[in-house]
Amino acid sequence: MKVIIIGAGVLGVSVARQLAVAGQDVLLLDQRGAGTGTSATTFAWTNSSRKPDPAYHRLNLAGMEEHARLAEALPGAPSYFPSGALQWADAANEQRLADNVARLRSLGYPVHWVTADEATRTAGVLRVPATITSIAHFPGEGYVLPELFVRNLLTDARRHGATYLIGEVEAVDDGPDGVSVTLAGGQVHRGDRVVLAAGRWTHRLAARAGIDIPMVTDTGRGAQTVGLLGYAASPALDLRCVIHSPGLNLRPAGGGRTVLQALDLNADVDPADPPSADGDIARTLAERFSALLPGPHREPEIDLRVGIRSLPADGHTVAGYASARSRVYCLVSHSGVTLAPILGRLVAAELSTDQEQSLLAPFRPTRFKGVPRADVEVDQRAVRLGEQ
Repeated sequence: MKVIIIGAGVLGVSVARQLAVAGQDVLLLDQRGAGTGTSATTFAWTNSSRKPDPAYHRLNLAGMEEHARLAEALPGAPSYFPSGALQWADAANEQRLADNVARLRSLGYPVHWVTADEATRTAGVLRVPATITSIAHFPGEGYVLPELFVRNLLTDARRHGATYLIGEVEAVDDGPDGVSVTLAGGQVHRGDRVVLAAGRWTHRLAARAGIDIPMVTDTGRGAQTVGLLGYAASPALDLRCVIHSPGLNLRPAGGGRTVLQALDLNADVDPADPPSADGDIARTLAERFSALLPGPHREPEIDLRVGIRSLPADGHTVAGYASARSRVYCLVSHSGVTLAPILGRLVAAELSTDQEQSLLAPFRPTRFKGVPRADVEVDQRAVRLGEQ
Protein backbone atom coordinates (compact mmCIF):
# COMPACT_ATOMS: atom_id res chain seq x y z
CA MET A 1 0.00 0.00 0.00
CA LYS A 2 1.23 3.48 -0.86
CA VAL A 3 0.45 6.23 1.63
CA ILE A 4 0.99 9.91 0.84
CA ILE A 5 1.40 12.03 3.97
CA ILE A 6 0.97 15.78 3.65
CA GLY A 7 2.81 17.63 6.40
CA ALA A 8 6.19 16.80 7.94
CA GLY A 9 5.63 18.13 11.43
CA VAL A 10 5.76 15.88 14.49
CA LEU A 11 2.52 14.10 13.60
CA GLY A 12 3.16 13.53 9.91
CA VAL A 13 6.74 12.36 10.42
CA SER A 14 5.66 10.05 13.26
CA VAL A 15 3.10 8.36 11.03
CA ALA A 16 5.57 8.19 8.15
CA ARG A 17 8.17 6.47 10.32
CA GLN A 18 5.73 3.91 11.71
CA LEU A 19 4.42 3.05 8.24
CA ALA A 20 7.93 2.78 6.82
CA VAL A 21 9.05 0.53 9.67
CA ALA A 22 6.02 -1.66 8.90
CA GLY A 23 7.17 -1.95 5.28
CA GLN A 24 4.60 0.32 3.63
CA ASP A 25 5.38 2.55 0.64
CA VAL A 26 5.48 6.07 2.09
CA LEU A 27 5.72 9.48 0.42
CA LEU A 28 6.06 12.39 2.85
CA LEU A 29 5.40 15.89 1.51
CA ASP A 30 5.95 19.28 3.13
CA GLN A 31 5.63 22.76 1.67
CA ARG A 32 8.66 24.27 3.46
CA GLY A 33 10.65 21.62 5.27
CA ALA A 34 10.27 19.08 8.04
CA GLY A 35 9.46 20.61 11.42
CA THR A 36 9.39 24.21 10.18
CA GLY A 37 5.69 24.88 10.87
CA THR A 38 3.95 24.66 14.24
CA SER A 39 6.48 22.07 15.40
CA ALA A 40 9.20 24.73 15.31
CA THR A 41 7.40 27.01 17.76
CA THR A 42 6.02 24.76 20.47
CA PHE A 43 6.70 24.73 24.19
CA ALA A 44 7.00 20.94 23.75
CA TRP A 45 5.85 19.91 27.24
CA THR A 46 4.71 16.26 27.46
CA ASN A 47 1.80 15.94 29.87
CA SER A 48 -1.82 15.18 30.57
CA SER A 49 -2.11 17.76 33.31
CA ARG A 50 -5.23 19.66 32.27
CA LYS A 51 -7.19 17.28 30.06
CA PRO A 52 -10.56 17.01 31.87
CA ASP A 53 -12.21 14.92 29.13
CA PRO A 54 -11.58 11.28 30.17
CA ALA A 55 -10.95 10.01 26.63
CA TYR A 56 -8.52 12.82 25.89
CA HIS A 57 -6.76 12.27 29.21
CA ARG A 58 -6.30 8.58 28.38
CA LEU A 59 -4.94 9.40 24.94
CA ASN A 60 -2.41 11.85 26.37
CA LEU A 61 -1.35 9.34 29.03
CA ALA A 62 -0.75 6.82 26.26
CA GLY A 63 1.28 9.47 24.43
CA MET A 64 3.53 9.98 27.45
CA GLU A 65 4.07 6.22 27.80
CA GLU A 66 4.78 5.83 24.09
CA HIS A 67 7.45 8.53 24.23
CA ALA A 68 9.46 6.36 26.62
CA ARG A 69 9.16 3.31 24.34
CA LEU A 70 10.01 5.27 21.22
CA ALA A 71 13.06 6.86 22.85
CA GLU A 72 14.59 3.39 23.24
CA ALA A 73 14.08 2.56 19.56
CA LEU A 74 14.78 5.88 17.87
CA PRO A 75 18.38 6.43 16.68
CA GLY A 76 20.18 9.74 17.04
CA ALA A 77 20.89 12.02 19.97
CA PRO A 78 18.23 11.97 22.73
CA SER A 79 15.31 14.28 21.96
CA TYR A 80 12.85 13.26 24.70
CA PHE A 81 13.55 14.02 28.36
CA PRO A 82 11.30 12.64 31.14
CA SER A 83 12.49 15.40 33.44
CA GLY A 84 9.34 15.96 35.45
CA ALA A 85 7.68 19.35 35.79
CA LEU A 86 7.02 21.85 38.57
CA GLN A 87 4.07 24.20 38.92
CA TRP A 88 4.58 27.14 41.28
CA ALA A 89 1.47 28.93 42.55
CA ASP A 90 1.07 32.26 44.28
CA ALA A 91 -1.95 33.29 46.35
CA ALA A 92 -3.98 34.05 43.23
CA ASN A 93 -3.32 30.59 41.76
CA GLU A 94 -2.95 28.24 44.72
CA GLN A 95 -6.59 27.10 44.83
CA ARG A 96 -6.60 26.41 41.11
CA LEU A 97 -3.45 24.33 41.48
CA ALA A 98 -4.79 22.53 44.55
CA ASP A 99 -8.02 21.61 42.76
CA ASN A 100 -6.11 20.23 39.78
CA VAL A 101 -3.73 18.25 41.99
CA ALA A 102 -6.70 16.69 43.81
CA ARG A 103 -8.39 15.82 40.50
CA LEU A 104 -5.24 14.25 39.07
CA ARG A 105 -4.54 12.29 42.24
CA SER A 106 -8.04 10.82 42.05
CA LEU A 107 -7.11 9.56 38.56
CA GLY A 108 -3.82 8.06 39.71
CA TYR A 109 -1.73 10.69 37.91
CA PRO A 110 1.66 11.09 39.64
CA VAL A 111 1.84 14.42 41.48
CA HIS A 112 2.93 15.52 44.94
CA TRP A 113 3.60 18.69 46.89
CA VAL A 114 7.17 19.84 47.44
CA THR A 115 8.86 22.59 49.40
CA ALA A 116 10.70 25.50 47.83
CA ASP A 117 14.05 23.89 48.73
CA GLU A 118 12.99 20.61 47.10
CA ALA A 119 11.80 22.50 44.03
CA THR A 120 15.13 24.30 43.75
CA ARG A 121 17.03 21.02 43.90
CA THR A 122 14.74 19.55 41.22
CA ALA A 123 14.90 22.58 38.92
CA GLY A 124 18.63 23.00 39.24
CA VAL A 125 19.30 26.72 39.21
CA LEU A 126 16.21 28.86 39.61
CA ARG A 127 15.23 31.06 42.53
CA VAL A 128 11.73 30.48 43.90
CA PRO A 129 10.22 33.93 44.61
CA ALA A 130 8.91 34.70 48.10
CA THR A 131 5.43 35.20 46.60
CA ILE A 132 5.14 31.48 45.78
CA THR A 133 2.86 29.77 48.31
CA SER A 134 2.63 26.19 46.98
CA ILE A 135 4.55 23.98 44.55
CA ALA A 136 3.48 20.73 42.88
CA HIS A 137 5.86 18.24 41.27
CA PHE A 138 4.70 16.13 38.31
CA PRO A 139 7.41 13.45 37.98
CA GLY A 140 5.92 11.69 34.93
CA GLU A 141 5.98 14.75 32.69
CA GLY A 142 8.83 15.99 30.54
CA TYR A 143 9.77 17.79 27.38
CA VAL A 144 10.98 17.29 23.82
CA LEU A 145 13.55 19.11 21.72
CA PRO A 146 11.20 19.38 18.73
CA GLU A 147 13.71 20.14 15.97
CA LEU A 148 15.87 17.18 16.97
CA PHE A 149 12.83 14.96 17.49
CA VAL A 150 11.53 15.62 13.99
CA ARG A 151 14.99 15.16 12.51
CA ASN A 152 15.46 11.80 14.24
CA LEU A 153 12.02 10.59 13.15
CA LEU A 154 12.60 11.67 9.56
CA THR A 155 16.04 10.07 9.42
CA ASP A 156 14.64 6.78 10.66
CA ALA A 157 11.66 6.96 8.29
CA ARG A 158 13.98 7.45 5.32
CA ARG A 159 16.29 4.71 6.59
CA HIS A 160 13.29 2.37 6.37
CA GLY A 161 12.45 3.45 2.83
CA ALA A 162 10.18 6.49 3.12
CA THR A 163 10.52 9.16 0.42
CA TYR A 164 10.55 12.81 1.50
CA LEU A 165 9.87 15.69 -0.89
CA ILE A 166 9.38 19.46 -0.61
CA GLY A 167 6.36 20.69 -2.53
CA GLU A 168 3.23 22.77 -2.08
CA VAL A 169 0.01 20.80 -2.42
CA GLU A 170 -2.56 22.31 -4.75
CA ALA A 171 -5.23 19.58 -4.72
CA VAL A 172 -6.18 16.29 -3.09
CA ASP A 173 -8.53 14.03 -5.04
CA ASP A 174 -10.22 10.91 -3.71
CA GLY A 175 -11.29 9.07 -6.85
CA PRO A 176 -12.74 5.65 -7.61
CA ASP A 177 -9.31 4.16 -8.34
CA GLY A 178 -7.32 5.72 -5.53
CA VAL A 179 -6.12 9.07 -4.29
CA SER A 180 -3.98 11.66 -5.99
CA VAL A 181 -2.11 14.71 -4.77
CA THR A 182 -1.29 17.53 -7.19
CA LEU A 183 1.60 19.85 -6.42
CA ALA A 184 2.17 23.41 -7.54
CA GLY A 185 3.71 23.06 -10.96
CA GLY A 186 1.44 20.20 -11.93
CA GLN A 187 3.27 17.12 -10.63
CA VAL A 188 0.80 14.42 -9.57
CA HIS A 189 1.45 11.68 -7.02
CA ARG A 190 -0.95 8.74 -6.75
CA GLY A 191 -1.48 6.35 -3.90
CA ASP A 192 -3.92 4.24 -1.91
CA ARG A 193 -4.35 6.57 1.06
CA VAL A 194 -3.64 10.22 1.91
CA VAL A 195 -2.97 11.51 5.42
CA LEU A 196 -3.65 15.22 5.99
CA ALA A 197 -1.27 16.14 8.82
CA ALA A 198 -0.51 19.73 7.84
CA GLY A 199 -1.07 21.38 11.21
CA ARG A 200 -2.85 24.71 10.95
CA TRP A 201 -3.06 24.28 7.16
CA THR A 202 -5.10 21.06 7.50
CA HIS A 203 -8.41 22.93 7.36
CA ARG A 204 -7.51 24.55 4.03
CA LEU A 205 -6.23 21.35 2.42
CA ALA A 206 -9.21 19.37 3.65
CA ALA A 207 -11.57 21.93 2.13
CA ARG A 208 -9.88 21.44 -1.25
CA ALA A 209 -10.80 17.76 -0.98
CA GLY A 210 -14.40 18.62 -0.05
CA ILE A 211 -13.85 17.82 3.64
CA ASP A 212 -14.84 20.09 6.53
CA ILE A 213 -12.48 20.00 9.51
CA PRO A 214 -13.61 22.80 11.86
CA MET A 215 -10.53 24.61 13.16
CA VAL A 216 -9.73 27.98 14.68
CA THR A 217 -8.30 29.94 11.76
CA ASP A 218 -7.96 33.51 13.07
CA THR A 219 -4.28 34.52 13.16
CA GLY A 220 -4.69 38.20 14.01
CA ARG A 221 -3.38 40.10 17.03
CA GLY A 222 -4.10 38.21 20.24
CA ALA A 223 -5.96 35.37 18.52
CA GLN A 224 -6.32 32.00 20.25
CA THR A 225 -3.88 30.52 17.77
CA VAL A 226 -1.07 32.98 18.46
CA GLY A 227 1.74 31.96 20.77
CA LEU A 228 5.01 33.72 21.60
CA LEU A 229 8.18 31.93 22.71
CA GLY A 230 11.49 33.37 23.82
CA TYR A 231 14.75 31.49 23.33
CA ALA A 232 17.37 32.63 25.84
CA ALA A 233 20.95 31.88 24.83
CA SER A 234 22.35 33.67 27.85
CA PRO A 235 22.75 33.47 30.69
CA ALA A 236 23.39 29.76 30.15
CA LEU A 237 21.43 27.68 32.68
CA ASP A 238 21.59 24.14 33.96
CA LEU A 239 17.79 23.94 34.02
CA ARG A 240 16.71 20.36 34.67
CA CYS A 241 12.94 20.26 34.22
CA VAL A 242 9.86 22.10 32.96
CA ILE A 243 8.72 25.02 35.14
CA HIS A 244 5.31 26.71 35.24
CA SER A 245 5.16 29.83 37.37
CA PRO A 246 2.48 32.54 37.56
CA GLY A 247 4.32 34.85 35.15
CA LEU A 248 6.68 32.65 33.19
CA ASN A 249 7.02 29.09 31.91
CA LEU A 250 10.45 27.65 31.18
CA ARG A 251 11.97 24.49 29.75
CA PRO A 252 15.50 23.46 28.78
CA ALA A 253 16.41 23.87 25.12
CA GLY A 254 19.78 22.11 25.21
CA GLY A 255 23.26 23.58 25.47
CA GLY A 256 22.35 25.79 28.42
CA ARG A 257 19.63 27.58 26.43
CA THR A 258 16.14 28.11 27.84
CA VAL A 259 12.72 28.37 26.21
CA LEU A 260 10.54 31.05 27.81
CA GLN A 261 6.78 31.50 27.61
CA ALA A 262 4.61 34.20 29.18
CA LEU A 263 1.02 33.34 28.25
CA ASP A 264 -0.49 36.72 29.15
CA LEU A 265 1.76 38.47 26.62
CA ASN A 266 0.15 36.61 23.70
CA ALA A 267 -2.76 39.07 23.75
CA ASP A 268 -0.44 41.78 22.45
CA VAL A 269 1.29 39.71 19.76
CA ASP A 270 0.50 40.27 16.09
CA PRO A 271 2.05 37.73 13.68
CA ALA A 272 1.87 40.33 10.91
CA ASP A 273 3.97 42.73 13.02
CA PRO A 274 6.13 40.54 15.31
CA PRO A 275 7.51 42.07 18.51
CA SER A 276 11.01 43.44 18.25
CA ALA A 277 14.01 42.32 20.29
CA ASP A 278 14.17 45.74 22.00
CA GLY A 279 10.42 46.34 22.44
CA ASP A 280 8.15 46.26 25.49
CA ILE A 281 7.28 42.58 25.18
CA ALA A 282 10.94 41.56 24.97
CA ARG A 283 11.79 43.72 28.00
CA THR A 284 8.93 42.25 30.03
CA LEU A 285 10.04 38.72 29.19
CA ALA A 286 13.63 39.53 30.14
CA GLU A 287 12.55 41.10 33.45
CA ARG A 288 10.47 38.06 34.42
CA PHE A 289 13.31 35.72 33.49
CA SER A 290 15.81 37.77 35.48
CA ALA A 291 13.54 37.65 38.55
CA LEU A 292 13.93 33.86 38.67
CA LEU A 293 17.71 33.79 38.25
CA PRO A 294 19.90 33.34 41.32
CA GLY A 295 22.67 35.80 42.06
CA PRO A 296 24.24 38.37 39.72
CA HIS A 297 23.87 37.69 36.00
CA ARG A 298 24.27 39.39 32.69
CA GLU A 299 21.33 40.88 30.79
CA PRO A 300 19.40 38.02 29.14
CA GLU A 301 19.77 37.64 25.39
CA ILE A 302 16.41 36.46 24.07
CA ASP A 303 15.35 35.61 20.53
CA LEU A 304 11.58 35.92 20.01
CA ARG A 305 9.53 33.61 17.81
CA VAL A 306 5.83 33.86 17.02
CA GLY A 307 4.02 30.58 16.44
CA ILE A 308 0.55 29.67 15.23
CA ARG A 309 -1.12 26.84 17.11
CA SER A 310 -3.05 24.03 15.39
CA LEU A 311 -6.46 24.20 17.09
CA PRO A 312 -9.38 21.92 16.19
CA ALA A 313 -12.53 23.86 17.02
CA ASP A 314 -13.53 21.73 20.01
CA GLY A 315 -9.99 21.52 21.40
CA HIS A 316 -9.63 17.79 20.83
CA THR A 317 -7.51 15.81 18.39
CA VAL A 318 -8.95 14.88 15.00
CA ALA A 319 -7.88 11.42 13.82
CA GLY A 320 -9.73 9.38 11.23
CA TYR A 321 -11.12 9.07 7.74
CA ALA A 322 -13.32 11.87 6.46
CA SER A 323 -16.16 9.37 5.89
CA ALA A 324 -16.78 5.63 5.80
CA ARG A 325 -15.83 5.51 2.12
CA SER A 326 -13.03 8.07 2.17
CA ARG A 327 -9.39 7.26 1.56
CA VAL A 328 -8.35 10.60 3.11
CA TYR A 329 -7.26 10.32 6.74
CA CYS A 330 -7.33 13.58 8.73
CA LEU A 331 -4.89 14.13 11.59
CA VAL A 332 -4.52 17.35 13.56
CA SER A 333 -3.99 18.13 17.24
CA HIS A 334 -3.08 20.91 19.64
CA SER A 335 -1.23 18.29 21.74
CA GLY A 336 1.00 17.21 18.88
CA VAL A 337 4.26 16.83 20.80
CA THR A 338 2.74 14.74 23.59
CA LEU A 339 0.68 12.64 21.19
CA ALA A 340 3.05 12.22 18.23
CA PRO A 341 4.42 8.78 19.20
CA ILE A 342 1.06 7.22 20.07
CA LEU A 343 -0.75 8.78 17.13
CA GLY A 344 2.05 7.64 14.84
CA ARG A 345 1.62 4.06 15.97
CA LEU A 346 -2.18 3.98 16.12
CA VAL A 347 -2.78 5.83 12.85
CA ALA A 348 -0.25 3.65 11.05
CA ALA A 349 -2.06 0.57 12.39
CA GLU A 350 -5.43 1.83 11.15
CA LEU A 351 -4.02 2.63 7.72
CA SER A 352 -2.18 -0.67 7.39
CA THR A 353 -4.77 -3.06 8.78
CA ASP A 354 -8.13 -1.25 8.50
CA GLN A 355 -8.62 -2.21 12.14
CA GLU A 356 -9.98 0.62 14.27
CA GLN A 357 -7.93 1.51 17.34
CA SER A 358 -10.18 2.05 20.36
CA LEU A 359 -8.19 4.98 21.77
CA LEU A 360 -8.95 6.95 18.61
CA ALA A 361 -12.69 6.22 18.46
CA PRO A 362 -13.79 9.45 20.21
CA PHE A 363 -11.73 11.66 17.88
CA ARG A 364 -13.08 10.95 14.42
CA PRO A 365 -13.68 13.92 12.10
CA THR A 366 -17.19 12.58 11.51
CA ARG A 367 -18.14 13.87 14.97
CA PHE A 368 -18.57 17.32 13.44
CA LYS A 369 -21.01 16.22 10.72
CA GLY A 370 -24.31 18.05 10.95
CA VAL A 371 -23.31 19.88 14.13
CA PRO A 372 -23.43 23.71 14.04
CA ARG A 373 -20.01 25.30 14.51
CA ALA A 374 -21.31 27.27 17.49
CA ASP A 375 -22.10 24.01 19.29
CA VAL A 376 -18.55 22.65 19.07
CA GLU A 377 -16.22 25.64 19.24
CA VAL A 378 -14.59 26.41 22.57
CA ASP A 379 -12.30 29.23 23.66
CA GLN A 380 -8.80 27.78 23.83
CA ARG A 381 -6.84 30.82 24.98
CA ALA A 382 -4.09 29.68 27.32
CA VAL A 383 -3.58 32.34 29.99
CA ARG A 384 -3.46 30.63 33.40
CA LEU A 385 -1.05 28.48 35.36
CA GLY A 386 -0.59 25.05 33.79
CA GLU A 387 -2.29 25.86 30.49
CA GLN A 388 -0.84 25.64 26.99
